[in-house]
Amino acid sequence: MKPVLKLYRGYANEQELIVMGHVFKPTTKEDYDFQKRKFKNAKSVIRMFRIKTQANADVYLERQGIKIHTKTLDDGYFKFCIPIKEVLGYGWMDYRVSIFHEGEEISVKGSYVRPHEGNLGFISDIDDTFLVSHTRNPLKKLYILLFRNVNDRKIFDGAVPHYQALSTSGRNKKNEQNAFFYVSSSEWNLYRFIVQFTEIHQLPRAVLLLKDIKTSLTDLFITGRGDHNHKFEKIKHILEFYPNLEYTLLGDDSQHDPYLYENICKIFPVTVKAVYIRQTGKHKKAKSEDAMKNMESLGVQVCYFKDSNEAIEHSKRIGLIK
Repeated sequence: MKPVLKLYRGYANEQELIVMGHVFKPTTKEDYDFQKRKFKNAKSVIRMFRIKTQANADVYLERQGIKIHTKTLDDGYFKFCIPIKEVLGYGWMDYRVSIFHEGEEISVKGSYVRPHEGNLGFISDIDDTFLVSHTRNPLKKLYILLFRNVNDRKIFDGAVPHYQALSTSGRNKKNEQNAFFYVSSSEWNLYRFIVQFTEIHQLPRAVLLLKDIKTSLTDLFITGRGDHNHKFEKIKHILEFYPNLEYTLLGDDSQHDPYLYENICKIFPVTVKAVYIRQTGKHKKAKSEDAMKNMESLGVQVCYFKDSNEAIEHSKRIGLIK
């Protein structure tokens, strides 16, 4: 048996390249199967949360004919932050990372993005922002995660045309898209599931920044919950990494997005231009409305909506999309 190397989408600016992934211990268990249904799907999901990571594993990034060496952290996670001296292109590009097992090289190709020149960036939550997850009802959320495979999961009506319009806003060339990031409290265990879901529904290709990986079955029962400070830190990092972009933040009121985004707006009063919050219950939340009003007082365009068509009309009205 061989260890397993998983790569995630990376990103770059003019000075730095960041790529990351995990190394897992050898296993005979098959990877998550997106086509399995009901109990077979549940078995696959459970396996994703019982995976064993490999600490202090040697990992090599191939750059310009040389291999840059690092080691995984205690949870098997690795991250290369590499200064860039050469001139990169724009859009999505490939990178390659390798590990060694008993003298044999295991090499995997990943991708990273250097956003095309422009002035727009988009950061979106996932659960109950575009993926119907029922976060307000933990038991229902868990049931759907276990017994509905990726093909059976639902997306909110109107979310796809809205996101597609945002991704091409201000672009004249078909191959150019705005920078998109999906930042979620879901764990890295669900990375492949989320990527597959976004591809099925033709959502913008994006960098995913998720929560630390879980390796215990008990963690499955609280997936996507707990401390959301990591979301704040990751959003803050993106805005600092690409300081010249004007950002639109998209989330929902099922947990803490309105307050996280409010704090981001306070720290970056020039950078955030618009905030969209999906209403997940029958009524708007008073605290969420207060947060929206406070962001609006900072000059941020805000939209607290139930139906995605409301968000689309708002984006047209403020000139974000045509």
